[in-house]
Amino acid sequence: MARPSETTPYLVVAAGISVPAAEGLLAGVDAAALLIAPAKDEPLDAAAAKPLVDMAQARGTAALIEADAQLARTLRADGVHLPWSKDICARFAEAREILGGRFIVGADAGRSRHDAMTLGEGGADYVGFGIPPHVEDREAARARRLELMAWWSEIFEVPCVAFDVETAGDAAALAQAGADFVAMRPPPGLDPEDLRRWAQDVKAALAAAEDVA
Repeated sequence: MARPSETTPYLVVAAGISVPAAEGLLAGVDAAALLIAPAKDEPLDAAAAKPLVDMAQARGTAALIEADAQLARTLRADGVHLPWSKDICARFAEAREILGGRFIVGADAGRSRHDAMTLGEGGADYVGFGIPPHVEDREAARARRLELMAWWSEIFEVPCVAFDVETAGDAAALAQAGADFVAMRPPPGLDPEDLRRWAQDVKAALAAAEDVA
């Protein structure tokens, strides 16, 4: 993924979302990528993911598969995103070996500057900073994520993605800190039109942040 001239949305959806609902999201915002993640407590289903991959690619949006490089290759997705793990650098090397250099391989470094630099030097297409689910002090984690985003964007050329972003306000703050992409997951239960409006709100928040910057 190339570094954009302004902060760009990156959308995360569960594989169970309907194609019309996902189309509503992409109609509301020019997203850099659609990350297809497993539904809660279920493995990622290839049959459910494939229509979303095809739809995103038909719209010119990169379709990424969460965690499973082999599935990304099988589905002919654009690449894979690797969530944070203690062995993230080893998992990145394995995914790159499976996918080669033509696919996107991005990874979430969590809060580790060392892992982030290792990933960047190793050829990651982007480095992410997120807040793993087990973190209890979410407020402190959000502040740390802002610091990491500002540090990375000032020093390194590899694009950075803010993960686990919960509100449009958080997205705007991360954009001002230097995030290249802001990864957001829409609230559950919205119909396609509501999803389109939600995506437009995210887009507007990021645009406002760029104006302030």
